[in-house]
Amino acid sequence: MMQNIDSILNFAKLNTAIERYKLDAEKVLAGNPGQELQNHYSSDCEQFHAGVWQGDVGSWKVSYSEHEYCEILSGSSKVTDNNGHSITVKTGDRFVIPAGFEGTWEVLDNCRKVYVIFEANAQQ
Repeated sequence: MMQNIDSILNFAKLNTAIERYKLDAEKVLAGNPGQELQNHYSSDCEQFHAGVWQGDVGSWKVSYSEHEYCEILSGSSKVTDNNGHSITVKTGDRFVIPAGFEGTWEVLDNCRKVYVIFEANAQQ
């Protein structure tokens, strides 16, 4: 399907609803990390998503079935793998978490990020 200029989405001009949620209790390791999600775009095949996420201070277990590009807009977080190796990400950092990553995500200072997710088709 051919697209034109009107199909380009500018996040700053969208009025996407904010979804507020709490993590499942069995994932939470510390704190009471509330989260917000503004999913500005999902592809028709539901494998590609992009938007803005925000999380409160706390930590939880993560297991990625998707590939995720992140750009930290504000705050900071610590991402730790199951072997105990970690990185701290802060405002301005850009990185990719590959599918298959398991470990923890800890918000050190209320964190806001742009995310771009690709979930490979489970049948492939």
